[in-house]
Amino acid sequence: MKILALIFALLMFSPKSVYEYKLKTIDGKDFSLSQYKGKKVLVVNTASKCGYTPQYAELQKLADLYKDKLVIVGFPANNFGQQEPGANSEIKTFCQKNYGVTFPLSEKVSVKGDDIYPLFKYLTEAPNPDFTGEIKWNFEKFLIDENGTLIHRFRSATTPLSPELTKYL
Repeated sequence: MKILALIFALLMFSPKSVYEYKLKTIDGKDFSLSQYKGKKVLVVNTASKCGYTPQYAELQKLADLYKDKLVIVGFPANNFGQQEPGANSEIKTFCQKNYGVTFPLSEKVSVKGDDIYPLFKYLTEAPNPDFTGEIKWNFEKFLIDENGTLIHRFRSATTPLSPELTKYL
């Protein structure tokens, strides 16, 4: 009976914020977005071989400009056109060498499909004033407020330094 109750509780788990997810850094270390409570967080699904890859430079600039109130976290994913084929170590080296990335990167994840990373399942289904549903391409952005709640979502073409995004910072 206890096992059934536990299974039911796990099935009914409905997170209320991004802080409830356990994540891994690109180096394989455990981390949680809860360490950024009190700051906005911009979650971005990234790829190294995409037409939007140069957005890494703007993401780094945004991270530097707003470091007191914003944290950017990149989530490399190979879901679109096989544009992130490398291992975590290769991705990290590419980002640092080509774009000077110092903001946190997670391990490579899946952002859609049957193996969608739980954080992205939550982010694509969570209510927000923009839209819900499946991620369409690399470099979609999810802006989370200081309390861990998704407040805005931006498609890939919205650049990190665009007024459409920065007006919320």
